[in-house]
Amino acid sequence: MAEQQARVQTAVEEMVQTLERDHVRPMQGRMFSCSAACCARSSDSMAQVHQCIEQCHAPLATAQALVTSELEKFQDRLARCTMHCSDKARDLLDSGAQEPAVRALVERCVSGCVDDHMALLPSMTRRLRDNLDAIPQ
Repeated sequence: MAEQQARVQTAVEEMVQTLERDHVRPMQGRMFSCSAACCARSSDSMAQVHQCIEQCHAPLATAQALVTSELEKFQDRLARCTMHCSDKARDLLDSGAQEPAVRALVERCVSGCVDDHMALLPSMTRRLRDNLDAIPQ
């Protein structure tokens, strides 16, 4: 099962790194440039500069919340699937099935969960990319 977990983790990390490099990092650059411009406005009050900086940060905060939410949903769905595998194993053990057979069933079940969720990554990536591109700058 550790191998299955590593497979999902690697794929998700690659997706997040690509989104960070192609979408979030450019947003961070714009945020810092915008914030620097706010600080350069010497005639503004401290409150105005603070409000300006907050407005500069808003798109990035939205992007980060969006990515976090999608990843949490993905993780929850995968956890529910693997919990179903555990429940099936417990039921089999309670009905007298042998542990090696139950262990093999759990491995197949978890592997199926991982395969199903790996197949969801391209559409999740596309959805995240589209939603990140739609955030007003």
